[in-house]
Amino acid sequence: MNKTSYQNEKYIISFETKNAGCFFQEYPGILDFLPADELMMVERLRELVYQAIPDCSEKLAYNVPYFKRHANICFIWPASVPWGKVSQQGVRLGLTKGFLLQDEIKYLDKGTRKEVYYKDFMTSDDINETIVLTYLTRAADVDEEVYLLKKEKNKQPSKSPRP
Repeated sequence: MNKTSYQNEKYIISFETKNAGCFFQEYPGILDFLPADELMMVERLRELVYQAIPDCSEKLAYNVPYFKRHANICFIWPASVPWGKVSQQGVRLGLTKGFLLQDEIKYLDKGTRKEVYYKDFMTSDDINETIVLTYLTRAADVDEEVYLLKKEKNKQPSKSPRP
């Protein structure tokens, strides 16, 4: 596979010429890569994530920002960042445990996914802050509940047969 790299003082982008993929090593690199409309949506969604989950950490995975506390809670995936053969438009807010969320208003899409539910935004005006904050808060609550259940389960003595 043929690779070329571009580097400046802020970031490094490696391009694989076989599939024209790009790989960001630092978060600022993705910001410089995005078209203005996607950048505006990504920045707005990041602000909402930090508003709903102020104690989360952010890490680049699969070239996009993922946010976690105990486990991954959500990600923001701009369409300009390639993801295999998947084609999308706009910016996707993905909730990694979306299948555990109550979605009375059917706001989230699941596509063919079993666990990850998402919402695609085509413009910044599509982002309803109240609804997005509600879902992000619910996702953080689920993260906490799953963590506490696992912690409690690990405290329990194993039920192995005694000789």
